[in-house]
Amino acid sequence: MAGIVKCRYMTSKQHQSSSKKRCVIIGAGPAGLGAGWRLTELGHTNFVIYDRNSYVGGLATSFVDDAGFTWDIGGHVLHSHYPYFDQMFEEVMEGEYFTHQRESWVWMYDRFIPYPFQNNIHRLPTKALRECLEGLYNVAKGNPKKLRTFADWIVASFGTGIAKHFMLPYNRKVWAYPPDKMNYQWVGDRVATIDISRIEQNIKTKRDDISWGPNAVFHFPKKGGTGAIWERVANRFRSRIMLNREVMSIDLKKKKIFLSDGSHDTYDVLFTTIPLDTLVKKQKDIVLPSASKLHHSSVTIVGIGIAGKPPENLLTKCWMYFPENIAPFFRATVFSNYSRFNAPSGSWSLMTEVASSRYVPLPQGDIGVLALEGARKTKLVPKGAKIESLWTFRSEYGYPTPTLLRDRYLSQTLPALEALDVYSRGRFGAWKYEVSNQDHTFMQGVEWVNHMLHEEEEITVHNPARVNGMVKR
Repeated sequence: MAGIVKCRYMTSKQHQSSSKKRCVIIGAGPAGLGAGWRLTELGHTNFVIYDRNSYVGGLATSFVDDAGFTWDIGGHVLHSHYPYFDQMFEEVMEGEYFTHQRESWVWMYDRFIPYPFQNNIHRLPTKALRECLEGLYNVAKGNPKKLRTFADWIVASFGTGIAKHFMLPYNRKVWAYPPDKMNYQWVGDRVATIDISRIEQNIKTKRDDISWGPNAVFHFPKKGGTGAIWERVANRFRSRIMLNREVMSIDLKKKKIFLSDGSHDTYDVLFTTIPLDTLVKKQKDIVLPSASKLHHSSVTIVGIGIAGKPPENLLTKCWMYFPENIAPFFRATVFSNYSRFNAPSGSWSLMTEVASSRYVPLPQGDIGVLALEGARKTKLVPKGAKIESLWTFRSEYGYPTPTLLRDRYLSQTLPALEALDVYSRGRFGAWKYEVSNQDHTFMQGVEWVNHMLHEEEEITVHNPARVNGMVKR
């Protein structure tokens, strides 16, 4: 499939009607900017984008702290399922980016193990290796158990050993939610499945196997962090982006939004990336199922700026997973490895991510200090290292959790809104983690425009498996 479906032929009457539509877009993250990009490309000028923040990019923005270190809100890496997205990226970045070979690892049992974990169990202590291998052999024999939850899928796919030592504890930590209360249909291409013969060969030869994955190669801007991409996209239609304007309420019957500065706006169609549970509360015109069925986790970023150069064991690493409780963070990224401009000259940087939720609160104490202690315990920060910056940022909405009741809720709520010309899209607007990367959400905006103006299918939001199973040509 090409990046977007070509627009079908329209009658002049249909085109005239579509071209006059007033499009109001809430949110200047990748989804909202994707909609603005496509509208601009098609010459549709009757639109505006509102965002409550003073910056564009949403969760894909970047910050520079007082010490001169650049930080993202999480370990974003750019890999794409869409030629259309790739063309946009090349156009706005003009070659000003680095391309990296992914090198990701798991830290456990006081050692680094290459990712994907299941392909590299030869690095485990003997007892753990035997348990993992035994579990894999049992899986290979066939498991007739009917799957219901993500925890079921983990055990059925990787066996009880890998589930015990890595998959279950890591997923509890990253989601801040029990895997046995999550669905498994979201997985798609995000987790490598098993290849017994490959694993056996790796054990025999003690060979590290790190080549798997949709993000085995990724791009990163030279300067400005991930946010540089979205600043450049926004520059194409900057005059149509209204910042520091939060939507306080929506009148679905009159098609009006009311803003934090006391103003209001009217629309023909509304594209919103407001978290769906929040959107439901901002309107009073239709009765919807309780949004309590939706669950999300928050993410707290702790950036650690350090004098000197990274230690030898981190020189080529990109990011690392931490399933054990020795550190509060579930992932750490050697952020200065993505771009030397992410840290001032003579320094390097480590970015850590800590998940929390209404079920799993942040650990008590100063989270910056706790993350630094964890980084020392896991041998990320050497003894005696001079800390130049300790930067923290918390986003209430970090990850939309694919709970057991999520799909039923979405199947009721999204169509009810669409019947009133309200399209809830993006990472938290559609609440589909499986299509919440930057390329996915940007294309949700693009495909919405194609749907609205040319009656094209919205593939990404309605058929995630199809998108994630595509091979680009």
